[in-house]
Amino acid sequence: MPTTFLPQASSYAGDIDFLIGLVAVIVMGWFFAAQALFFGFIIKFRAKPGKKAMYIDGLNPLHKRWVSYPHYAVLIFDVIILVFALKVWTHVKIELPPANDTVGVVAQRWSWTFVHSGADGKLDTDDDVKTADELHVKVGDVVHFEGSSRDVLHSFSIPAFRLKQDLIPGRITTGWFKAEQTGTFDIQCVEICGIGHGMMVARVVVETPEQHTAWLATNAPAAAH
Repeated sequence: MPTTFLPQASSYAGDIDFLIGLVAVIVMGWFFAAQALFFGFIIKFRAKPGKKAMYIDGLNPLHKRWVSYPHYAVLIFDVIILVFALKVWTHVKIELPPANDTVGVVAQRWSWTFVHSGADGKLDTDDDVKTADELHVKVGDVVHFEGSSRDVLHSFSIPAFRLKQDLIPGRITTGWFKAEQTGTFDIQCVEICGIGHGMMVARVVVETPEQHTAWLATNAPAAAH
């Protein structure tokens, strides 16, 4: 049966999904616990004939425990989330594993330009392959990208990879991904950048080694032959 969920098409997509799921489960658990306690108190302490309401000044430790104990528990869960979040953040944003390939990502209103390193594996050489709105990478390769913007703030996003990286004018931003599934996946700009923002779409084509080699050879500049 077809699934409505995005594929986990990169090496760290599962880590990010786990983190989002962890936060969702913890928040949902606390929501239902709070609602159960809230309605339980409403029923238990509802108005009853012949019983006078009690004035609570908040000084009795037995009364304050319904605030302090949940507060301490929430802090513990915050620490748990923080530990996992820092682990994922460090892996995705701080660590930079050795590259098998490097590509250039250039954003401008409202299109993408991608620069693929040719046979020499280096950018800014005669065998670079430039494309508009279509990025080609090899499955299983650790790909470093050098992102930049020609005008305003953009954000380079590949949802199936769980990748999002802001691209800032005047700055080169380096990131990485490792595609683990062949196929074609959407690329989006997820930072509002003007009237054409919604049309600033592209795609990444993840190919087998043989397909990628053949694509590079077919699209290599004439000067590189």
